[in-house]
Amino acid sequence: MSATRRAAVLGSPIAHSLSPVLHRAAYAELGLGDWAYDRYEIDEAALPGFLEKLGPEWAGLSLTMPLKRAVIPLLDEISATAASVEAVNTVVLTSDGRRAGDNTDIPGMIAALEERGVRQVERASVLGAGATASSALAALSRICTGEVTAYVRSAARADEMRGWGERLGVTVRTAAWEDAAAAFEAPLTIATTPAGTTDALAAAVPDRPGTLFDVLYEPWPTALATAWAERCGAVVGGLDLLVHQAVLQVERMTGCAPAPLAAMRAAGEAALAAR
Repeated sequence: MSATRRAAVLGSPIAHSLSPVLHRAAYAELGLGDWAYDRYEIDEAALPGFLEKLGPEWAGLSLTMPLKRAVIPLLDEISATAASVEAVNTVVLTSDGRRAGDNTDIPGMIAALEERGVRQVERASVLGAGATASSALAALSRICTGEVTAYVRSAARADEMRGWGERLGVTVRTAAWEDAAAAFEAPLTIATTPAGTTDALAAAVPDRPGTLFDVLYEPWPTALATAWAERCGAVVGGLDLLVHQAVLQVERMTGCAPAPLAAMRAAGEAALAAR
């Protein structure tokens, strides 16, 4: 057997990550018996030293918070997609020793929406203004033909979102979080906030909602997703995003395409059900 090829997910905290489950399921389905995928608790201070110690058996890394921006100065190149939001969640380690950064969150969002039949919308709403919200704007820059309204908690966050909109070529209007129920008037609402943040909005879901993309996968379903589904609205969840971005990571790291979406999703669902 050839030497084991290695990949891993890095971040802090990392114990909750489903990435090992998804990637290992892909390796099993693809017959990559000599591949291993692990998780490492790594913060910004430890990242440079970790990267320096990687040997030629390493094929790639998945990155979560707080490393998506911190890794950029340590790379030899980054894709235009990653540069657009200044965030790298995927590092491919090439045979000549180079470190290439990419962002699969953005195309993962687009693929997850497309799977549910959402290919283009005339306007959209974003709940929140963190790192995931900027990725959402990047995704919307490709599928939204009109205005995006971002519902935020502070003037500083509003400025950030408008700035990202200008950079990404998206017309962004900002509104106060207190008015967030109005977000549901758009055909697509993307919720990017931490667990519990949108629970109070569940009662405001209209009788005929459009599509909700709630990026959380644990706990799931959220109160908002439950209320949305009860009113027969389409719901895209955080596991959909996680699986689609992991599919792209597997393809980039292993060179095997297409990655086994169904097997990876089934493994993720089983892992969440067992928690």
